[in-house]
Amino acid sequence: MTLPRNTLLYKPHMAPQKFRKDQRSKGPGGPHGNRPKGDFKGATRGGPKGSRPKSDFKGAPRGGPKGDFKKGDFKGASKGGGHKTGFKGGKPPFRAAPKKHDAPRPAPAPQRPEHRSRPADPGNWLYGLHAVKAALANPRRKLGRLLLTRRAAEIIGEERPDHIRIEIMEPEAIGKLLPPGAVHQGAALDAAPLPATDLGELLERPAEGRRIVLVLDQLSDPHNVGAILRSAAAFGVTAVVVQDRHAPPQSGALAKAASGALDTVPYVEVVNITRALEKLAEHGFWRIALAGDGAQSLAQAIPAGDVALVLGSEGDGIRRLVREHCEAAAFIPMTGAMESLNVSNAAAIALYELRRG
Repeated sequence: MTLPRNTLLYKPHMAPQKFRKDQRSKGPGGPHGNRPKGDFKGATRGGPKGSRPKSDFKGAPRGGPKGDFKKGDFKGASKGGGHKTGFKGGKPPFRAAPKKHDAPRPAPAPQRPEHRSRPADPGNWLYGLHAVKAALANPRRKLGRLLLTRRAAEIIGEERPDHIRIEIMEPEAIGKLLPPGAVHQGAALDAAPLPATDLGELLERPAEGRRIVLVLDQLSDPHNVGAILRSAAAFGVTAVVVQDRHAPPQSGALAKAASGALDTVPYVEVVNITRALEKLAEHGFWRIALAGDGAQSLAQAIPAGDVALVLGSEGDGIRRLVREHCEAAAFIPMTGAMESLNVSNAAAIALYELRRG
């Protein structure tokens, strides 16, 4: 069909305003005025119209059966299905797709530190020329690193075991590995504490001449105990007995004060001092408590056989129960100018008197 040129063709957006308003008032089945208001309010698309009440399918899923369920049966159900999903509103929470840069990265492999930069435990280091030399010569020691200056290497370098390698370092570098103020004399040795020594086994060993055992009752200062060990080495003491809970550890300070005697004199740690005294008595030792208020001088109290000499701390002295386990209490004669001596000095004098008698 051919229209004349002067015929006007209307497109929807070109229609007059009144015509467009009338078109909007018509529904899918015809003009809006053909049916009563509200007949199909809430009805689902595609279903029969006018056959169900207004609220029969309120909240029903789209595309599902109509009229089989009551209101609220599928509250929160997902669209298109009749089962509950467990999510509020029937929709799972939104999760953005992971981005490439959000993926976990593998942890970097830990870098292995160099041997020289390993932090050291100050309690494992022995320092000082005499302490290091004695530890190197002790087969009971488990040894580690040996740090020496060039000067110290000339003195003790040849005395080390073959399996121990020398590390030449500057004095300042050695000092950084040791406790503050440690006088190392250019020598430091990483060494484990000495293995435990059993007092009973030690007393069973054969010996020549008088045996002397020093028993230290709760002496905790490493310098005093180290000085006593040094005097014990000088006078040939069989052993130095200490209580494990109230004695200084086998640290570098103790070894330095002992000047190597920690590795030459048996250092016996026991749980109970009184039991140790009982064991000494079983092996024939005469037990003497060195005290300022003793009944006799040390020279008068010394017997002919083996002696166990008990020394107490400078503050509290010998404990009562420990003193009761001794056969005698003796003193060192002094003038009235001084009331007492340092415990390490008293030990040296007593050991001299024991060896002289």
